Amino acid sequence: MILVYRDEILLTVIIVVLLFFVLLITKQVIKKFSVLRAINPNRRKLIRNLSYLFHYLIAGIALVVVWGVKFEEFSVFISSILAVIGVAFFAQWSILSNLTASIILFFSHPVRIGDRIRVLDKDFDWTGEVKDITGFYLFMITDTGENITLPTSLVIQKGIQIMNKLPEEQIHDKEEV
Repeated sequence: MILVYRDEILLTVIIVVLLFFVLLITKQVIKKFSVLRAINPNRRKLIRNLSYLFHYLIAGIALVVVWGVKFEEFSVFISSILAVIGVAFFAQWSILSNLTASIILFFSHPVRIGDRIRVLDKDFDWTGEVKDITGFYLFMITDTGENITLPTSLVIQKGIQIMNKLPEEQIHDKEEV
């Protein structure tokens, strides 16, 4: 019985071992990147988990192909799953956009926890310190003491001015010059 599925078992073992090494490398790369850019460990964990999910999905698809699921059956299964996921994401579009924005903030946006920022918006004057950035929200305390929670998708859409100094320090620096 085992000899009949020898090739499939061998390929499955190869995929699992390869997945293990890819996950180790991914973990090290994300850790090195986040230490280099001084990124919060909670944000690092979020990005690592999202990348793991992506790797597990790819490995699952590879296993389905190795074990010989017919293409027609596989395509019907995938299209059914994608239809359900599509409806769920359409109903919760903001969740998907916030997760995507969080990934973009992690890798390429210069805003860091502890930075003083100003959100450039014509209706509101939000200036304060970034306290935390999660998968869905950026938390900041304004100069007036208000706790503001901004969706990460809004942070990507709005202009952000990074100030990095308290107002008193900025006035003091101008006097010295």
